[in-house]
This record gives sequence, structure tokens and C-alpha cells, in this order.
Amino acid sequence: MTAHMLVRTKKAPIDSRYGKRPDERTAKEMLSDGLIIIDKPMGPTSHQVTAWAREIIGVGKAAHGGTLDPRVTGVLPIGFGSAVRAMDYLHEASKRYIGVMRLHGEVDDADLQRVVDEFTGEIYQMPPVRSAVKRSMRKRTIHSIGILERKNRDVLLDVKCEGGTYVRTLFVDIGEALSVGAHMQDLRRVDSGGFTEDQAFTLHALRDAAEYYREDDESELIRILRPIEDIFSGWERVVVKDSAVDALCHGADLALPGIVELSRSIQVGAKVAIFSLKDEIVATGTAALNAQPMSAEKDGVAVKLERVFMKPGTYPRIWSSRS
Repeated sequence: MTAHMLVRTKKAPIDSRYGKRPDERTAKEMLSDGLIIIDKPMGPTSHQVTAWAREIIGVGKAAHGGTLDPRVTGVLPIGFGSAVRAMDYLHEASKRYIGVMRLHGEVDDADLQRVVDEFTGEIYQMPPVRSAVKRSMRKRTIHSIGILERKNRDVLLDVKCEGGTYVRTLFVDIGEALSVGAHMQDLRRVDSGGFTEDQAFTLHALRDAAEYYREDDESELIRILRPIEDIFSGWERVVVKDSAVDALCHGADLALPGIVELSRSIQVGAKVAIFSLKDEIVATGTAALNAQPMSAEKDGVAVKLERVFMKPGTYPRIWSSRS
């Protein structure tokens, strides 16, 4: 039990017969419920890189979490099996980019800093012509823009932003605000939803690990694969009893008596990740109560379910379908 958690039920025995801790899973189990962080090279699309990764390790389903343009390199999370359904959360998650903006005219440092500061906060963007989404004005949040270095008309920027932000468009808009024009010269994503470039592997490393795996050595593949639970590491958290798990797997909302502990900062409407006592992700949902009443009230719904990740039958059924 940690300091940032509220305890609702002190006695919560863990049954070793059911489920498995994420760090105890085999490579085969990870491939049906995990993800990898690929260092995307320049040239191919995100869809092409995902397809290559899927073929290399021989899985049926794969999807990436957050599109990168062909010219952009860096962190590309790719989920397999049930983790495919979690990739939408990574599309929405915050990102960080390091990129070179090339100015089309002379601008002094003071004006550059002033305009860059003006683009911090909520901005409006029109997706580029070649984007995969409908071209309509959209609002995005720029958490920060730092000027790391400048050499003549090339400006190295550190951008932290909301998911779905078009950094190429951001650089063009900054150029227009400076009245000289600008374009993206180079761009690398260094963080996507908390996954960073030092956790990323090349496709070549993945291919080598897959070859070792086919020769009955899974150590390299285990080093590359990550459990689906890592996607939810920064979320508000609710831990449930073993006896509550299977009902959730069948789509039932989480009732208060099933909770063992929960994050102190949960508020009504917040996205919540529901975990088993073995730290396995069971489902995600929306909080129906704030943390204090969730920890104290006897009956009622605590979390309205949104998406289930654990397979039914992983834990025994200890509930009745009759109302």
C-alpha cells in the first residue's frame, strides 16, 4: 500500500492460482497482451513500420499509438493482441518533440522568443492537406515550447504538446506570426504518453530478438516487449478483489464493495484504470464518485466501465447474472 492510495479493504488475500504478475509473463504471453516501443526511422509511414513489426514477430493484430509522418523519426509505441484496444489512449496522450524550425527571413532573438511564447497554451490548428483526418479547425494545447539552440535561421525547439498536435503546422504558424514564414526542417518524437526514446528499439533489434526466440531463447524478446500495464502507469488507479474481477471482464460496472484501494486524487469523470491485486490491468472506466466517498460509502457504482482488457475466465466467477 502506498501513500498516494486510500485503503478501503485491509484484508485482501491474493490467490496464486489465478492470473499472473506482469513481470512473470513469458514472451508468448506478452505477445498476446503487450507492446513494443520502436524507434521509427525516416522514410516509411507509421503503418508500414507497424506492419513490419507484426510480420517480424508473427502476430495477427498490431496497431500503433500516435502517427508519425514519414520524415519524422522517434518513439512509436506498437501494441499487439488485446493491447491494440489501448492504442487510442496513446493517441490522446501528451507528446514531446525536438525539431528544427527553419525561418525564411531574419528575426531577432527577442521577437522569436515573444512569438514562441504566444503559442504556449490553447491554440487552433487546421490539419495539413495530407493528414488522415477531416480538415476542420481544431483546438490543441501546447504545454511548453523551449528554444534550445539557434544557428542563423535554424531554430532547435523542444515542444511538449497534447496528442493530435501537428508540429509541422505549428512551425508554419509560428513563421506566419513572425511575418517571415518558416517550415519544419527536421523532427523527432522523444516521448509519447510517457514512453521515451531511451526505451525504444530499432526494427533490426526486434528482428534479431525474434530470431533468437524462434531458436528457443526468449531473453532478448522479453527485454524488448513491455506489458500492456505500462500504458496505464500514470493513470488514476483502482485495485479490486479477486472476487470482483470476472464480473468486470463480463462488462459489469465496478461496485464499491469490490474495491481494495484507490488513488487519493480521483475525481468524478476522471479516467480510471482498474487493476487486480497482481497489478494486472482488468479494465478502464470513468469515475462515478470522488476518492473520499469511493473509499467510505457502502454501496453503489464506483467506476462506469469503458473498455475491458482481461479475458473472462482468468479469475473464477463469483457472481450471479440474475438481477
